[in-house]
Amino acid sequence: MTTLALTPAPAPPAARFTDLLAAEWIKLRSLRSTYWALGAGALAVIGFNANAARVHTHDYPRYNPQMRSIAWELALRDAFTNGSALILILAAASIGAITVVGEYSTGLIRTTLAAVPDRRALMAAKVVVVTAVMTLYGAFVATASFASTQAILTTRHAAVSITHFGALRVVVASALLAPVCALAGMALGALIRHSASTMVAVTAVLLLVPGFITDRYRWTAAVRHAMPVNAWTRLTGIAYGQDPFTRVPRYGATVTGSWVVLGAWAVVSAVIVVVAVDRRDV
Repeated sequence: MTTLALTPAPAPPAARFTDLLAAEWIKLRSLRSTYWALGAGALAVIGFNANAARVHTHDYPRYNPQMRSIAWELALRDAFTNGSALILILAAASIGAITVVGEYSTGLIRTTLAAVPDRRALMAAKVVVVTAVMTLYGAFVATASFASTQAILTTRHAAVSITHFGALRVVVASALLAPVCALAGMALGALIRHSASTMVAVTAVLLLVPGFITDRYRWTAAVRHAMPVNAWTRLTGIAYGQDPFTRVPRYGATVTGSWVVLGAWAVVSAVIVVVAVDRRDV
C-alpha cells in the first residue's frame, strides 16, 4: 500500500507596508467618530476665528490712530485665535487617541495583531496614516480660517495678505498643531489604553498643565516653552517675549526653538506609540 507524503501548505506572504497603510486608512475612515470630530472641529475653529474678525471689523471705526497702526497684528491674531487653537488641539488629540484606544476597547487589537504579528510595522503604518490625514486637515482648517478672516477684515481695509510679515508662519504653525497633537493623543492612548482616562490625560497634558506653569522662573520657563501649545503661541504671537526668560534660546522661546519643540513632540510621540505596543502585552 502506497502512502502519499503530505506537503505543508506554503505560509501566506507577510503583509507589505503599503497593505498596512491601506488597512489603517480603511479603519480610520470607517469610524463615524472621525467624521464627527473632524467636521465639528473644523466648523468650530473657522467659525470662532471668523467671529473674532467680525468683532474687530465692527469696532474698527472706533479705533484711535495708534490702534489702527497695529491693525495688522489684530488681523494675524484673528487668523487663528487662542480659543480656536484649543478646539483644534482637542479635536486632533481625540482622533489620534481613538485610533489606538478604539482597538483596545473593542478587542479588535487581538485580531489585528494575529493578522499582523509585526507590531512595529503595524503601529508605524498607523502613525503614518494619522499624520498624513491630520496634516491635510490642519492645512485645510488653517488656510480656510486665514482666508475667511481676512475676507471679513477687507471690508475695513484691515486685512493682510499671506505674504505679509508673519502671516505664513501663523498658517503653517496652526496647520502643524493638528498632526502634532494627534500624535500626542496616540502616544497617550498607547500608554493608557482606556478611553476616558486617555481623554483626561490629553486634556491635562496638552491644555491644563501649560496653563498652570509660569515663565517667571528659569526652570518653569524651560518646561513651559517645551509644551506644544506654548510653542504655537510663540510662533503665532507677534508681541510674545516680554519676559526676559522667553528670550533665552535654549528654553525654546525663539522661533527656531519653537519649531524644534513641535517637531520633537511629533517624533517622540511616534516612537512611544511604536515602542509601547511592541513591548507590552495586549
